[in-house]
Amino acid sequence: MAILFFAFLFLLSFSTPSEGGGSIGVNYGRIADNLPQPAQVVELLKAQGIKKVKLFDADSTVLTALANSDITVVVALPNELLSSAAAADGSFSEKWVQTNIAQYYPATQIEAIAVGNEVFVDPNNTTDFLVPAMKNVYNSLVKHNISSIKVSSPVALSSLNNSYPPSAGVFKPELIEPVMKPLLEFLRKTSSFLMVNAYPFFAYSANSGDISLDYALFRAANANVDPGTGLSYSNLFEAQLDAVFAAMKNIQYDDVPVVVSETGWPSKGDENEIGASAENAAAYNGNLVKRVLTGAGTPLRPNQSLNVYLFALFNENQKTGPTSEKNYGLFYPSKEKVYNIPLTMAALNAPGSTSVNGSKVQVTSVGEAPSAAVGQTWCVASSEAEEEKLQAGLDYACGEGGADCRPIQESATCYNPNTLVAHASYAFNSYYQKKARGPGTCNFGGAAYVVTQPPRFGNCEFPTGY
Repeated sequence: MAILFFAFLFLLSFSTPSEGGGSIGVNYGRIADNLPQPAQVVELLKAQGIKKVKLFDADSTVLTALANSDITVVVALPNELLSSAAAADGSFSEKWVQTNIAQYYPATQIEAIAVGNEVFVDPNNTTDFLVPAMKNVYNSLVKHNISSIKVSSPVALSSLNNSYPPSAGVFKPELIEPVMKPLLEFLRKTSSFLMVNAYPFFAYSANSGDISLDYALFRAANANVDPGTGLSYSNLFEAQLDAVFAAMKNIQYDDVPVVVSETGWPSKGDENEIGASAENAAAYNGNLVKRVLTGAGTPLRPNQSLNVYLFALFNENQKTGPTSEKNYGLFYPSKEKVYNIPLTMAALNAPGSTSVNGSKVQVTSVGEAPSAAVGQTWCVASSEAEEEKLQAGLDYACGEGGADCRPIQESATCYNPNTLVAHASYAFNSYYQKKARGPGTCNFGGAAYVVTQPPRFGNCEFPTGY
């Protein structure tokens, strides 16, 4: 995963095609030591109605478990194999296709091969091997008479030199001739698609003073207008995608389709990872699913449905990096949901499906503007946070932090409901407001998040300033 700022873009997906809409799939990563066996995972996918899955390798146990499941699969040839796969004689690619593709297909419905992943930011400098490896893999598929399987490669949005406004999207000059044009030409000739990894979370977290949380979570009341095209954008996701489309058009490859191979939002993060919370993850992924399954394309490509793979199926406890990296999962390894969102059209149409979290604070649904609080924000405690973290945050806010905690004292106006989440929410918000709602002042170690509707805890009124 590559971090992208406001001038950059990101993305991911889950799967179920719908009439008039796109499809949602899920990335099944396995960097963990506590995940269910692949056969159990397949049963989970089927129970949830998920019919598209993307892997990060071509593991034999997983491919065997997916056989005859009616679930389509994207497999991967990892970055570390690119140099071998690019060899001129093609022998490595031939053996790889025979071992990892041909012997499982068609019982396992492999629909695409992701050759490498975010190769342009690979510290091992594998970019030069990418297109030769893709060509060798494709030629091997042709030899086995299974060339209906598409060959592509996920790119990070750091490949863009500019992405704002969307109409100004361009690829980095050093990538255009050596790799982007050859890559897109290969995709065009083989009737394949470009894979894009896009994460609005990173852009928001790094630029929360400039980017509205509602804009990142598909909840913006007002649209942003691109001065170059006059097109309106109500969410960051579509703006990011259209920057990619503009970059492709700029080098005459706007006819190549795009699949969002990764996108998601973490349910936990470090203190400096602004916006990482279960509530925001539920809002982003839930609203994204609704947008994909019920909507058309982006403003720049309105007639092309969105096809997205959510990242990720499980929390992965052995991933390195910040806390967020371990907490993108829709499910815990126990197969319990991290938060409850609809993943299929049937779930979207079920009664009560508009709620995308289980907290006391309502998460605004797609396109819904906050009624009485335009421009105002509050800070509340996460109902998913550990009690120790909530208590520590409450103690800090009411002590060293200087929050006004008198209203939550016994017999005071906001004492009831007498719960840790309610009291912590009041204290967190008081601190947040006293700090002028500055970036990073509503986090408390990942135990808090920002909302755009007045919090509802009994009859207590939360201040918006001091």
